[in-house]
Amino acid sequence: MHPWRPWILLAGLAAFGGQAAVVYKWTDADGVVHYSDQSVPGAEKIYTAGGTSAARGSAPGDSSSATDTKKEAPLGYTEFAITSPTPEQTFFGDEVVAVNLTLDPALKPDQTITWHLNGKELSDQGPTAAHFALPRLDRGAYVIAATITDPASGESRTSDSVTFYVRQPSELSPQHKNP
Repeated sequence: MHPWRPWILLAGLAAFGGQAAVVYKWTDADGVVHYSDQSVPGAEKIYTAGGTSAARGSAPGDSSSATDTKKEAPLGYTEFAITSPTPEQTFFGDEVVAVNLTLDPALKPDQTITWHLNGKELSDQGPTAAHFALPRLDRGAYVIAATITDPASGESRTSDSVTFYVRQPSELSPQHKNP
């Protein structure tokens, strides 16, 4: 490998890694979730997180821009992510899928959490459920996301979606053999 190739890669990542963007999310009549950089009537505005303060051009050792970024985060969350299931995780058979949303700070009293599995709202979860289990799911690919809504300000924020898979063992090639 040529010694200049890593520098080109790092320069490209620095140029694009620090950009924050607004993305619009909406669900069509068939229940399919769409994302776009263009506003659509009825679309929800989602703020994507940018890179590190160094990638944004602040001076090394200048922590004020990192602190400012935390203050500007929509709804005031510095950490807002689905930590379980993990991206691309595979579950087998009758395994229960544990779902966990990590929030920092904790959910505020008037705010609610809405969960979406494959674009459809999970109505059996309470409005403050940050942890729950999905019992036996059929074989297939699943995408889960959480949205926090603050009715006082009208703001909402949606987590990054997490894709996970459920596989069923075959009678011809079972995953778990009995001893």
